[in-house]
Amino acid sequence: MSKIYVILFLTFTCVNICGASNDSRKAFIKKYKSIAIQEMDRTGIPASIKLAQGILESGCGNSKLAINANNHFGIKCHNWNGASFIMDDDSRNECFRKYRNPEESWVDHSEFLVSRPRYASLFKLSKTDYKGWAKGLKKAGYATAPDYAQKLIKIIEEEELYQFDKPGKRNHKIPNELNYKLGDTQNYQSRVVYINNIPSIKVKKGDTFEGIAQYFGIPLKRLLAYNDKNELSIREGMHVFLKNKKNKAPKGYTFHKCRPGDTMYMISQIYGIKLAKLLQYNYMENGDKPQPGEMISLRRAAQLY
Repeated sequence: MSKIYVILFLTFTCVNICGASNDSRKAFIKKYKSIAIQEMDRTGIPASIKLAQGILESGCGNSKLAINANNHFGIKCHNWNGASFIMDDDSRNECFRKYRNPEESWVDHSEFLVSRPRYASLFKLSKTDYKGWAKGLKKAGYATAPDYAQKLIKIIEEEELYQFDKPGKRNHKIPNELNYKLGDTQNYQSRVVYINNIPSIKVKKGDTFEGIAQYFGIPLKRLLAYNDKNELSIREGMHVFLKNKKNKAPKGYTFHKCRPGDTMYMISQIYGIKLAKLLQYNYMENGDKPQPGEMISLRRAAQLY
């Protein structure tokens, strides 16, 4: 067990606090469903799986580790340079990752799964295959409980969490002023995803700013402004926002570690941040290029040393 980075806090107290289909579960789901969906869109991990794991492992946010360290997934301090929280687990005085807010824990949980080869096969599964994901997590050694997969599946089905894995069935509504045209061959409406709680379209081959603007009834000039653009270039895979971007990234997204080829504009589109604000936070000018490995501040002005 000491080699397992992630552990379950299934104490009697947590089970009572977060029992089947009670108000604690409902409140937890309402609070964290948006970041679960955002992380699904970003990484491919089903929102239902993240929500079920959060419920199970943090006792709906009421475990000792969740309360004192904002750690909802029991991740220990292996390869961790941040703050920590010490508590007894399999051994005395074990080190767990401590976060500034719970949302950071949700993002780090995604990075934990994405970055470890043992979970690579899970990302070949459909985002709607929650049973496959639950069984795959158990098979990959995420937890030692023999009935771990069954517990996740039971929570997902009791709370109907699978609804959040399906586009268009996430309890989000497209703003009233976006008057989309039903039956359009591009079927943009079914492709709307929310980044930083802003509706957006992930560009596919054949998409254009003109077509998106016409479909949603948005003046082209306004759509370009939403996306910090002054010309019509568009590339497959980018997101086109249908409303104004925000002044900061969602909670939990504090920094972006640059990869080769990243630009400040690309980073602003990944997190739904206004480009001008992103440049301001990082003391950069429009056109400046970040370096691979550079940490870009996403929510506040970077600290200067």
